[in-house]
Amino acid sequence: MIPAPFDYARPATLDEALGLLAKHGDDAKLLAGGHSLLPAMKLRLAQPKIVIDIGRLSDLRTIRREAGRFAIGALATHYDLESSAELKQSCPLLPEVAASIGDVQVRNRGTIGGSLVHADPAADWPAAILALDAEMEIAGPHGRRTVKAGEFFVDLLQTAVGPGEILTAIRVPQTSARVAYEKFAQKASGFAIVGVAVAENRIGITGVAAKPYRALDADRAVEGVDVMGDIHASAEFRAHLARVLTRRALERASQRA
Repeated sequence: MIPAPFDYARPATLDEALGLLAKHGDDAKLLAGGHSLLPAMKLRLAQPKIVIDIGRLSDLRTIRREAGRFAIGALATHYDLESSAELKQSCPLLPEVAASIGDVQVRNRGTIGGSLVHADPAADWPAAILALDAEMEIAGPHGRRTVKAGEFFVDLLQTAVGPGEILTAIRVPQTSARVAYEKFAQKASGFAIVGVAVAENRIGITGVAAKPYRALDADRAVEGVDVMGDIHASAEFRAHLARVLTRRALERASQRA
C-alpha cells in the first residue's frame, strides 16, 4: 500500500528537530531507521502530516565510554552495537542481542532508540535494557531528563517519552562476561515470541506480556504477569517458554568466565 500524503523535514540539529516537534505537535512523527514507522504508514495505521527525519543527526549515533558506563546514542544501529569491539569486551550482552535481531538489512538500518520508543512487545532490546538496569536520556522542550529502564516502558507501544520529546541516549554499565540472551523467535520476522536477557543475575523478559518486565528467577518468570496469547503462541506455551528460556539464560551466563 501507499502512505497517505505527508510533508518531510530533515533537521540538521537536535534543537531543530525539537523545534519542529513543538511546532507540529500530534501531526508529526519522527523517522529514525524507519522499520516501525514506514510499515505503519503504508498500512495507514499511522498518517502523520509531517515526517521529521532525524536519521542523519550524527551526534546521536555515537558509542562512547563515560565514567565506567557506555553512552549509546539512540540512532546507533543494531549493527553498530553488534560490531562494536568495546561493547564485546565490556558490555557483551548488547552485541549478543543485536546479532539476534532480524536480518542483515534490518540490522544495518534499524536503530536501538527507534526500537525502544516503539516498544513493540516482541522487540529484543527491552529485555537487555532491563537486565542491564540502563538509564534513558530524553530531550524535550524543557531540557533533558533521565528515566530508569524499569520506569521507561509504560504499556503496549507506550513509553515514558512524552509529546515533543526525543530519546537521545541509553546509558548502560560495563559488565563481566556473565551475560546471555535466549530467544524463541517467530521464524518469518525474527521477533521474540519470548526473549530472556540476563546480566549479573538480573533478568529481563520480552514477548510475554504487553510490556517487558523483570523476573526474579526461572520458577517465577511469569509470576504476577498477564501472559499474552496470539496466533504465534498460546499463553500457556509462552509461560512455559519463559521459564525454560530463563533457566537456560541463567545457566549459560553462569558458565561464562
